Amino acid sequence: MNDHVSQSAGGMRLIIVGAGVMGISIATLAVSRGVRVSLVDNDPDKAASAPDRVAGEVRLATLLKAITAGAPRGELVVTGSLAGCGPADAVIEAITEVADDKIRVLKEVSSAVGGHVPLITNTSSIPVDELAAGVPHPEAVLGIHFMNPAYLIPTVEMIPGSRTSAGTVQRATALLAALGRTGVVVGDGPGFVTSRLSHRLINDAVRIVEEGRATAEDVDLLMQGCLRHAVGPLRTADLIGLDNLADSLAILFARTGEESFRPAELLLRKVAAGDHGRKSGRGFYTY
Repeated sequence: MNDHVSQSAGGMRLIIVGAGVMGISIATLAVSRGVRVSLVDNDPDKAASAPDRVAGEVRLATLLKAITAGAPRGELVVTGSLAGCGPADAVIEAITEVADDKIRVLKEVSSAVGGHVPLITNTSSIPVDELAAGVPHPEAVLGIHFMNPAYLIPTVEMIPGSRTSAGTVQRATALLAALGRTGVVVGDGPGFVTSRLSHRLINDAVRIVEEGRATAEDVDLLMQGCLRHAVGPLRTADLIGLDNLADSLAILFARTGEESFRPAELLLRKVAAGDHGRKSGRGFYTY
């Protein structure tokens, strides 16, 4: 695999592990910038549906003018394992926010690609040092927190761990430049900046609804109209995925001990009922 990333997206090759909501979103961003993407998922159903899902997101992004109509698109190759991928300039892990699962995947990828290819985890809450602890090449591990949808949100958190090399940061910065994203470097720790702030807000918004003090619609209306929140915390929760939100809150609660991060009971009930937000058609809103 290549040990550098070109500033130009032309000819760039990217491996993304995980064809869930974030993997599809990041793949959409990458192919829209002319990057060749190998998307890896061992779930046959997710792998089979991935090309249509990315194509649908590309169409939506074009309608929203987030990407340029008619611009060259990168090739998308979907495979069930890393063995089906060719060389790459970087790897992005975008699986479910479960520490043990992420560590297992990062170990596998690190052993396969070596220490010269940036190994980027798209974690929203788990400290990078925790994920890199058992990886053969921890110097290549870096956190980049893409927000959903990745093709609409131009700013990302970049989180180096204590053992992340300067070369890895440099190559990851070049990757972001090729993707048209701006990386803001922040310190490692549970939730970094965005999740630590936003997840507490969302959790409190859920509790307000649970207490019967306001509807989800009114909470979002107040936050939009009074505090200029773009769509409101509960619409944001549906976009994140209520299951993903609950997992992230559990991580933050376990690692900080702060009661404000304990997942609200209403959130847990919705997750148990399969109401996971936009991706399931129902969360705090119906889609």
